[in-house]
Amino acid sequence: MKKNIALFAVVAVLFAGIGVYLGDRQTSPAPAEASAVNALLAESMADASGKTQALSQWKGRPLVINFWATWCAPCVEEMPELSALQSELNAGKKVQILGIGIDSPSNIAQFVSKYQISYPIYVGGMGGSELSRRLGNQAGGLPFTVLVSSDGQVKKTYLGRLKMDELRKDLEQL
Repeated sequence: MKKNIALFAVVAVLFAGIGVYLGDRQTSPAPAEASAVNALLAESMADASGKTQALSQWKGRPLVINFWATWCAPCVEEMPELSALQSELNAGKKVQILGIGIDSPSNIAQFVSKYQISYPIYVGGMGGSELSRRLGNQAGGLPFTVLVSSDGQVKKTYLGRLKMDELRKDLEQL
């Protein structure tokens, strides 16, 4: 029994290390599939409170779509910055940040109740991983963020922890 627990602990630490490594790395993700944004906006997902929401409500607006998980340290680290950015954006541009959690509904609900997040959080579950791949995340790493123009075109993707200055510059060009 102790050997199984020790083996499980080693595997957990290994996966956590890989997650931290991928989360801190900035790479150039693959181009998004042409129809991936339309497919995403045709989806309905539960929000953090469990209420199903149509993502089509965000169509026609510039979007920052952030794929994240509660167990992803770089994801959690950048969320307060994204939340502050959303508050800034509310004053001027009509850019909307959306969070899509690659996690269980209960973990996401617990997380959102614990932290103040100023943008909508949706439960993507494991299907969210496939959505992020179609938007260019071939590595499957988190966090993964997609910048979408108001006409639904993917303008840029970011794999790993966001550099907020870079994101702000990219938003100015929308």
